[in-house]
Amino acid sequence: MEIIIYHNPRCSKSRQTLELLRSQGIEPAIVEYLQQPPNHQQLDSILRGLEMQPRELMRKSEKEYKDLNLQDPELSRDQLIEAMVQHPRLIERPIVVAGHQIKIGRPPESVLEILN
Repeated sequence: MEIIIYHNPRCSKSRQTLELLRSQGIEPAIVEYLQQPPNHQQLDSILRGLEMQPRELMRKSEKEYKDLNLQDPELSRDQLIEAMVQHPRLIERPIVVAGHQIKIGRPPESVLEILN
């Protein structure tokens, strides 16, 4: 089974999650999502796998969240997903995908639930 981590090497939680995976003998495919953001369809699939709405996966403290008025309740699911595609800093990290199971590595140990 392929394991993918949507990773930001500047994020301590992301680095810790990658280190944890490697300590388990797993060398995941690494997607540095700030350089290679997931497309709309991939992000929609990630959200469905996490059973989350777009705002639940957004980093609300990022400047883009306020600048783009993403708290506006009138924005549709597709509009919110597109904002994350266009501004990947908004995406919470790290995200680990193991087959059809997906988990956010906060705390890093939470990804262990999907590795068995």
